[in-house]
Amino acid sequence: MAVQGRNKPRNYKKEAKYDSQPHVKKKRANRNLARRRAIRAGLAAKGDGKDVHHVNGNALKKNGPTKVVSASKNRSYARTRNARKRNPYA
Repeated sequence: MAVQGRNKPRNYKKEAKYDSQPHVKKKRANRNLARRRAIRAGLAAKGDGKDVHHVNGNALKKNGPTKVVSASKNRSYARTRNARKRNPYA
């Protein structure tokens, strides 16, 4: 979701519309699957503050390579002005 202005309220209707799109649902399902697999393998645990990171950045690949990293590391990519990753291979 794009960053909202400081005084602008969130548009929940717009967020819900985006989150219900088929490709977004598929990405979410694959992220949840990767998390469940990591928990079963003993790499992650509930409430551990870790994220299961898709190494290639493509959450649509169901069996793509993943690894467990801290949430702060996984959510801290350098971004360009229009919110793209500065280094897409990071």
